[in-house]
Amino acid sequence: MKLTCSKSGAASVIKVEDRMDAQSCPDFEKECQRLIQEGEKQLVVDLGALRYISSAGLRAFLVVGNRLKETGGSLRICCLDGLVKQVFLAAGFTSIFPIFDSVDAATK
Repeated sequence: MKLTCSKSGAASVIKVEDRMDAQSCPDFEKECQRLIQEGEKQLVVDLGALRYISSAGLRAFLVVGNRLKETGGSLRICCLDGLVKQVFLAAGFTSIFPIFDSVDAATK
């Protein structure tokens, strides 16, 4: 898994590439926790380049989303596609997190 962080307006954008599974999702959680500790309230996760997500990856989104809620923040997800989109739909995550078509839409 590859993580790339950037800033877009008031939001921090994390682009996740390749695979998110039990081995790699702790890196995602650590990066999100670092941003939250630095005071970020709005995280946008760009999943356009993510090709696979396991149940451990889904759990990581719940953990990060709950941490943000505790601080008055929010987690937004964008660019869902292919298998990853199917997994998010099947798991009901599209009703838990705001989903956007693009990073621009998610950061407005």
